Amino acid sequence: MELIRIDQKKCTSCYACLRACPVKAIQINDKDQVYINHQRCIACGNCYVNCSSGAISYISSIKPVEKLIKSNSEVIAIVDPAIAAEFPDITDYRNFVGMIRTIGFAKVCEISFGADLVAEEYAELIKNFKGKYYITSACPPVVEYIEKFQPGIIDSLLPVCSPMIATAKAVRKKYGENIKIIAISPCIAQKKEIKRYPGLVDELLSFEELRQMFDDKNITENSVEFSEFDPPHGRTGSLYPLSHGLLEAGKINTEINTDKIITREGNYEFRQNIDDFAKIPSIKHHLNIFFCKGCSMGPCTSASQSYLQSYSLVVNFASKRINSVSKDEHQKDIREFGDMQLMAVFSPNDQRLPNPPEAKVKQVLNLLGHEHCDNHSCQSCGYKSCREFAVDVAKNLMKPEMCVTYTLRNRQDYIKQLTETNRALANTKKALEVSERKMRVERESTNETMNMVDEVLQKLPSGVVIVDKELSIVKSNTRFIDVLGSDAVEISEVIPGLVGADLHTLLPKDIYTLFEYVINENLPIENRDINFKDNLLNLSVFPIKKANIVAAVFRDMHEPEVRRDEVVNRVNEVIEKNLNMVQQIGFLLGEGAAETEKMLNSIIESFRKDKRNNE
Repeated sequence: MELIRIDQKKCTSCYACLRACPVKAIQINDKDQVYINHQRCIACGNCYVNCSSGAISYISSIKPVEKLIKSNSEVIAIVDPAIAAEFPDITDYRNFVGMIRTIGFAKVCEISFGADLVAEEYAELIKNFKGKYYITSACPPVVEYIEKFQPGIIDSLLPVCSPMIATAKAVRKKYGENIKIIAISPCIAQKKEIKRYPGLVDELLSFEELRQMFDDKNITENSVEFSEFDPPHGRTGSLYPLSHGLLEAGKINTEINTDKIITREGNYEFRQNIDDFAKIPSIKHHLNIFFCKGCSMGPCTSASQSYLQSYSLVVNFASKRINSVSKDEHQKDIREFGDMQLMAVFSPNDQRLPNPPEAKVKQVLNLLGHEHCDNHSCQSCGYKSCREFAVDVAKNLMKPEMCVTYTLRNRQDYIKQLTETNRALANTKKALEVSERKMRVERESTNETMNMVDEVLQKLPSGVVIVDKELSIVKSNTRFIDVLGSDAVEISEVIPGLVGADLHTLLPKDIYTLFEYVINENLPIENRDINFKDNLLNLSVFPIKKANIVAAVFRDMHEPEVRRDEVVNRVNEVIEKNLNMVQQIGFLLGEGAAETEKMLNSIIESFRKDKRNNE
C-alpha cells in the first residue's frame, strides 16, 4: 500500500527523511531524487514529521469520509483517547464529542473501550506466563518492523489485535453489520492497519484531517452543544495514549521485581530495543514498546505538542472518564463483549537484505575516509557507527553523500580544484587577451595587404580568376569579367567579382577541364593558346593550394601590347633555339649564322622602336 508520498517539486534534497527513516525505506534514485520503497516502509510517519519543506504527505481520507457521511448508511466514529491531548483548548471533552457529531456522524464511540478489552487479554496472557516472553502488539509500526526485519521473533508478538480493531468489533456487534465505521487517530500507520481487517474499519481520519474538516465546516467549540460518548464506554483504557497505559488498564504489575516488563518508547531506540530482544537471550523480560512517545505524540498530532502537556491532558481526561463511567456498568459491557475473538495473526514479510562481503564494506569505509574509525560515528548520518552506515551503502540503501565528513571533504577538494581552475583560467584569459591584440594587429595588417592586392589585381591588364576545388569563383578582377562578356558584366553588378559563381557555367568544357587538370595533378599549365568567343586568348593556370585553390591568367592576344610582347617573347625563343643550333653546326653555317642573328635582332629592334613611338 502506497500510504506515504513525496512531491518532487517541493523536495529540497535536504535528506532529513533519509536520516529519520528507521528502516531506510527512503532511498535515492539515479536522478538523485528521494523516493519511498513501500515494501520496506513500516508507516511510522517519521519522515513526514521531519520533512520541513512539506514535500512528504500521506493519503487523505477526507473525501472518502464525506462521501460515506452523505450516503444512506449510519456512520459511526470511534475516537482515540489521545484526542484529549490534541485539543488542549477544549476544556470539556463533551465539546469535541459534539463537534465530531456535527460533522455528520450518527454516533461517537471511544477506542478506550477496546483498550480495556485488549488490556484484559494482555493481563491473561502475561498472568499465565510459561517461560515465553512477549512484545506488545498495540503499535502498528512495531508489528510491521518485526514482520519485515525480525521475522524470527514474530511468535513473540502478543497475538492480540489493537484497541482500534477491538473497538470496531464491539461497535459492529452492538449496532449491526450494516454500519460504517470511521476511526479518528493520531497514527498514520493505522491507515494501513485497517487493511489487515477488511470490513471492520472503513476509513481512518487523522487528527490533522479532523481539524481540517472542523475548519472547512466552520465548527468550533462555541458552535455546538455538549454531547456524551455513545456506549460502550471506556474507563482506564483512556490511558492507552501513554506507553504504559495498557498495562495500567489491565492492572498488570509493572514493578521491577514482579512481572518483568520493560517499557520503551520513542523512535531513537526503537530498532535497537527490538533487535536486542531478538538476539540477547539473557534479557528475559516482556517488552512493552511504542514507536512514538505514546500515541498522544503520534505523527498526526499538532506540531507544537509538548510531551509533558500531552501526558498531563491524557491523565486528566482518563480521570474524568473513570469517575464518570460506572464501574459496574463498565464491567457489564466487558462481560457482554468478553467472548469476542480478539486474537491477531501476524505474517512474516522478510525485507532484510543479505550482508555485503567484508571487502565491499572496507571499500566503502576507504571511500568515506573512515577506514580507521568504523566503530565510531558523528551520527549526523543517522547511524550509530560508520560501519553500520558503510554496510547500508554497500547494500545500496544509502548514498556516500549522506556522510557529512565525506561531503565536506569532497567539497573542500572541489573548492581547491575550482580555485586552481580559476587561476588557470585567469592566466589563459591574459594570454588570450595578448593573443587577441596580436591577432587584431595582424588582421588589420592582413586586411590592408588584401586591399592593396585587390587594388593591384583590379589594375592588371590581364584577366585573373581564383577558384576552389569545386571551380566556384573565390575572387576575380574586372578584366576577367570583361573577357567573359556582357552577360557576366551584368551579373557582376549584382554579385561583385562573381564570387560563388560556378566556372562550369561561364567557360566551355575544353577550358574548365584545364582547371580540373591543375587541381587534380597539382601541375601548372603555362601559355596555352585558346579560342573563346572569337577571341584568341593566352591562358596560364597554376595551383595556389594543393587540391583546393587554383588561379588563372587570361590574356587577350588581340590586344596590341599583348601581341607585341608575345612576338618579342616568341622571337627570343626562336633566337635561343637557333643559337643552340648554331653552336652545334657553327662550323657549317659560318657567317650565315651571324647574318641570321643580325636580321632577327633588327626585327626585334624594329618592333621595340615601333612600340616606343606609339607610346
